[in-house]
Amino acid sequence: MSADSSVYILLTNTGTLFTRLIQGYTKAPYNHASISFNRELSELYSFGRKHPANPLNGGFVKEDIRTGTYSKYPGTTCVIYELQVTDREVEKMKRVLQVFIRSRQKYLYNILGVIGIALKEPVEFSNSYFCSQFVAEILERSGIKLWNKLPALVTPDDFRQSDRLELIYYGKLSDYHPSGM
Repeated sequence: MSADSSVYILLTNTGTLFTRLIQGYTKAPYNHASISFNRELSELYSFGRKHPANPLNGGFVKEDIRTGTYSKYPGTTCVIYELQVTDREVEKMKRVLQVFIRSRQKYLYNILGVIGIALKEPVEFSNSYFCSQFVAEILERSGIKLWNKLPALVTPDDFRQSDRLELIYYGKLSDYHPSGM
């Protein structure tokens, strides 16, 4: 099967206290992962803040790179990767995503899962994910396995290390213009 479509993985660093704490431990430059079905990042999904002003209320979110949380942090740095996939894999991903969208209110942010990564022990609860776990879960449930580990142990930096992802942009998220590429 040849790749005839792409999905995009956005890794960001907003510089918030929470992300600085994670970065202090991981030493990785980016600590949040999202998935998009287009280069413009207008269909961007993850697990994170439901409301920009409240870091404690997290769960499944449709993100917008121009508004919401990212607009509160204009210095956000990022990398964007392209993953070539088949049309069939995209269909599968979108079906999995629809389950999250339909039940978005019941999903919680898996803060204990983030701690589990530090301990190298997966901490999984039904209906509870952290950002990179969610992206890895979408990919894995669609038949795309980038690593030999559980989604609950995948970090944003694992995406940077994957040889299947092609870097298409790095810099300030506010400077990203897909039409200029």
